[in-house]
Amino acid sequence: MTEHAIKYRLIKKEKHTGARLGEIITPHGTFPTPMFMPVGTQATVKTMNPEELKTLGSGIILSNTYHLWLRPGDELVAEAGGLHKFMNWDQPILTDSGGFQVYSLVQNKKNITEEGVKFKSHLDGRELFLNPEKAISIQNNLGSDIMMSFDECPPFYQPYDYVKASVERTSRWAERGLNAHRRPNDQGLFGIVQGAGFEDLRRQSASDLTSMDFAGYSIGGLAVGESHKEMNAVLDFTTPMLPEDKPRYLMGVGAPDSLIDGVIRGVDMFDCVLPTRIARNGTLMTHFGRVNIRNAKYEHDFTPLDPMCDCYTCTNYTRAYLRHLIKADETFGLRLCSYHNLHFLVNLMKDVRQAIMDDNLLEFREDFCERYGYNQPNAKDF
Repeated sequence: MTEHAIKYRLIKKEKHTGARLGEIITPHGTFPTPMFMPVGTQATVKTMNPEELKTLGSGIILSNTYHLWLRPGDELVAEAGGLHKFMNWDQPILTDSGGFQVYSLVQNKKNITEEGVKFKSHLDGRELFLNPEKAISIQNNLGSDIMMSFDECPPFYQPYDYVKASVERTSRWAERGLNAHRRPNDQGLFGIVQGAGFEDLRRQSASDLTSMDFAGYSIGGLAVGESHKEMNAVLDFTTPMLPEDKPRYLMGVGAPDSLIDGVIRGVDMFDCVLPTRIARNGTLMTHFGRVNIRNAKYEHDFTPLDPMCDCYTCTNYTRAYLRHLIKADETFGLRLCSYHNLHFLVNLMKDVRQAIMDDNLLEFREDFCERYGYNQPNAKDF
């Protein structure tokens, strides 16, 4: 067995579910799980500074391989001493492979071949080519603690034959990436399980990848248009296929109920741009449901945004002030709203960890969803 740079330690399993309380040890520190990771696509979490992220409890953040490859360039980041030094973040960093961004830019499926993927830059339209070896090389230059294999992320509702061929290619790409990995002693590489909604293809993907002994395993191809029920069904049969002694990461998920449901099904790590993206539009998550702070009813509301929240925003500012800032398009408003939403999700995971410790996660979920409004008729997620 390989001695991996990333290690998982199981502390406790909740007795009523598959939920796991643990910690992940990396070259840049240890963080508790389950954990929500803020997304810093271009080596920054939008509107936030590193000290604020530490204050709100972010144990790890995510950056994007594709975007950093194009700008400023992975070789420049390497010249700066790696991503940690470049962005002044001394805690763990995870980089995705860029695969999801690439496939959103691919105009023709014929551009996806065994060798790799041809596509056009979203910045200037120039033709680019990315393959498993290149994706790993970029991440080696970035120096992230956790790297992702280069995979194809097919839409959830693709035909069976297409998904099967995609899964088989992703497995071959995973092996190529593993062989290209130059820094296994200080960077852990995760495999990504694909297969859309097909149980046998998820099983095939998981079997292929676990035989390669990656440092951890990601569940990809979800939160791409399928229903909440379909996502949970895939997690029900996929997470038990993954090793107990390795981290499990559900990619691209950030809605509060999806985070809790993923934990119940044995997931340890999550990420999503959701909290900062919706914050910039004035949509905020509170213990009592979503708040659109632009609404006129908050113009004279001088109460805290969320009376159950102790974040900097809720402690110091009112709904009326936040509404004013967002309506006036003030940067400070974007910062305050982003801080609150990130604090909300990071601390939701803290509460979930406590519920696992207390063996009452199902009761916690019921109480949270009732307050949040998920149990109301026609309730919708973000």
